[in-house]
This record gives sequence, structure tokens and C-alpha cells, in this order.
Amino acid sequence: MVRKVLLASPRGYCAGVERAVDTVEKALELYGPPVYVRKQIVHNLHVVRDLEARGAVFVDEETEVPEGATVVFSAHGVAPSVHANAAARQLNTIDATCPLVTKVHVQARRYAASGYTVLLIGHEGHEEVVGTMGEAPDSIVLVESIADAQALSFPEGTRLAYVTQTTLSVAETGEIITALRRRFPDIHAPKKEDICYATSNRQWAVKEMLGEIQLLLVIGSRNSSNSNRLVEVARANGVASHLIDDETEIDEAWVEGVEVVGVTSGASAPEKLVDRVCDWFRARGTTEIEPYRLVDEDVEFRLPVELRRELALADAQR
Repeated sequence: MVRKVLLASPRGYCAGVERAVDTVEKALELYGPPVYVRKQIVHNLHVVRDLEARGAVFVDEETEVPEGATVVFSAHGVAPSVHANAAARQLNTIDATCPLVTKVHVQARRYAASGYTVLLIGHEGHEEVVGTMGEAPDSIVLVESIADAQALSFPEGTRLAYVTQTTLSVAETGEIITALRRRFPDIHAPKKEDICYATSNRQWAVKEMLGEIQLLLVIGSRNSSNSNRLVEVARANGVASHLIDDETEIDEAWVEGVEVVGVTSGASAPEKLVDRVCDWFRARGTTEIEPYRLVDEDVEFRLPVELRRELALADAQR
């Protein structure tokens, strides 16, 4: 029987996710349903289902949104072409891109405008990567691995800079950056690393507790990049780990012979899912459930400016 469950801290919602989910909720209150959302607002099934129940309509592309309707862009960011399409359809757009992703977009755009070839460290097909590459498609090259970094070659005199997706493994990205610097000693780096504070903090929190647990459960959806990285951090350090959407996906066989289980959640997983996993263990006789190493995150992001303006107007008219 599992004797103890340790809850990693920090875990769960980051400021960018909180802001994005709040944005859709406030837009629904302000305009009434339907409010369209391009892609999943954040990569979590439960969050998406909850918002759908309240009247949000999720679409793959902005071109599917009826002309003149309200659309929210997800936390992962979009390419300039998406803004152009939305303007052509006269959509009322609310951009819920995480400010830390916007920072990477701005860097990529500036580097490209200054004549640099930009190496983007990230995962092909991830929405954040698609959005960033759209800022300067002719000047950005995707680098997914050390092998990619080693295989690159550019004409003499090519000026290079790199940026990274915000939800990567800190350790793995460090190795890719080292490989790039070795190949291209003059490569330009961002002033501050791009991996977001929440991604690094959650990976750090997991590393801290690995010596005390025999199994790590990570609550998060399959398409959540930062959740997948948490599983990898545990496995890379020899601790069994599984990604679960909620308590219904826990396999009893995983906990056979295990005394201490660690639980964490990705940056887009709501805390109620952690509570449900804890209840699953309680129902099986676990009495010790406690937080491991508390770290307070006090980062907050304001709502998108378009929404703040509309909310202020609505308040003024009351």
C-alpha cells in the first residue's frame, strides 16, 4: 500500500495559463456565448471541456470563425498571418498569448529584421513553434536536437542568433545550446533565457523530490509540452513516471510495492485534478498526503488590453 503521497510545489497553473483561462471566462461574461477560441486555449482537456460547457467554441483556424464574431487566440501565440486573416474577417480578436511567448516572438522578429538567421530550439508542430516561425518564416530554422545542431551549416559570414520554445526541458535545451555554441562561437543569445519561469520551477521541484519517491504521477494532457518534460525529468533520473489526464488513468499495477508516490501537475492542469488524485489514494488507505518544499510563485499577468478596455467600458455604463 502507498504510505505517503508528496505533492510537488510549485505545480499546476502558471500566470500565463491563468490569464488565458480568465480571458475566455471574462469574454463569455462580457459578450455572452458563443465566444470562439482558436485552438485549445491551453493544452488541457478538462479546461477545454469546462469552457465548452459555458459556451466557448473551439476551432482549428481563425478562418472557421463567422465574420464579425469574437475570437480569443490561445496562450501559445499565433503567426502574423492569423492576425491578418482575422482582420480580413472583421473578427473581434482578443489575444491571450502568454507575455513570455510574446517576448520570444519579439526577439525572433528583431533578430530577423537585423539580418540574423534565427535558430529556434523547439518541437516541430507545437503551436508555440508554429506561431514563432510565422514571425519570419524565411529567416527561422528549427532545431529539435543536438543532432540537428551538429548537422547545421551556413555560408561564411552568416549572422546567427537563437531563441527557444518556452516549455522545454531545461537540461536538454542547455545541451543543445552548448552544441550550438561549439559549432558557432559567435551565435547571439537572448539576454534572458526563454524557457519560462513556471516550466523551470516545475522541473526543479520534481528533481528536488526524486530522492524520496519511487513513482511520479504527472497530471497533464498528452499534448502539453511542459507536462511531458516533467515525466522525462523523472525517468532520466531513474524514477518511474506516468502522464495522466486525471485519476481515472491511474493503473493499480503502477503502485504495487510502492511506498511513496510523488504527484505534480503541468502548467495548464487545474488544482481540482490534484485533489481528485489525492482522493484516489485516500480511498485506497493512504493517510499521509503532504506538500514537498513550498516555493511561492507571485507572478501575475494582466488581462489582454483589448479585454481590459471593454470591461472598463462595460463598468462605466453600469
